[in-house]
Amino acid sequence: MSVDAAFARQMWIRFETYHDVTYFTPESRAATDALGCKGGWMGYFGTRSAPMGAAAPEVVVSAFYNFHPSPVRRALPDAWHIASPEEFLATRLTGADGALRRMLGDDVINGDDLAEAASLATTAAAAAPTAGRPLAAANALLDQPESPHLALWQAATTLRESRGDGHVAALIAADLDPAETLVIFGAERGLDPAYLRKARGWPEAEWQAAANRLADRGLVTEIGELTEAGARTREWVEDTTDRAATAPWRALGATAAQRLKTLLTPIARRLAAQNEAMRANPMALNAARELAD
Repeated sequence: MSVDAAFARQMWIRFETYHDVTYFTPESRAATDALGCKGGWMGYFGTRSAPMGAAAPEVVVSAFYNFHPSPVRRALPDAWHIASPEEFLATRLTGADGALRRMLGDDVINGDDLAEAASLATTAAAAAPTAGRPLAAANALLDQPESPHLALWQAATTLRESRGDGHVAALIAADLDPAETLVIFGAERGLDPAYLRKARGWPEAEWQAAANRLADRGLVTEIGELTEAGARTREWVEDTTDRAATAPWRALGATAAQRLKTLLTPIARRLAAQNEAMRANPMALNAARELAD
């Protein structure tokens, strides 16, 4: 077995599913509400950016890349007046803990397979690239939780943000700005533009301007359908992201990496089957479907 770009994508589907409990579960929302957050987006931007400290909204817009600045600015810096970044970090851990305990159950949480997966994932995460990857670097500095299911969550989060930072680099290299990134992604996946605009806060006029720029480049048609050139661009972005995400698995070694994939597969399937937010999110459906196969 080769720990190549294709393997890196297979692993992403698994650790991304584990990480996804962080923001879009009842437990995570209850934890941020209890902290005093005013709405789900304040909880999201606060907990996800907290590893970087009390970051200014402009820094978060830059790091998160495809969000319109307006929802970020509505959440930050107000979130830091409600609680410190350290309190947001504790809150996101509380939410993840509650969600994982409910969705996995004691048999998995206390099982030997999860403990082994946590150990292997922690080793892989220690090799996740952080140079030029600010969210990865910030998460890599956090203390590792003692409980195996939370240690696995911490490793999954570091791996996820390292890959995500690499994905942003690929988008920049492809000359796709934040709005264009969503437009061409939606065109490829056949997603409703209205859904994507709402999910990332983009006004219709700015969305249409991005679509027009892509049409001028021959990447989408005037009615928003993907062209052959657009398909090649999307393929290049995803392939580049996958290639840039192989380091943790090469460091872990082929045998151990395959063992981690085997351990994570039933765990990720169990989470995907229960995560209502993930199954209702068109951007996550492909991962959920692959895990179900």
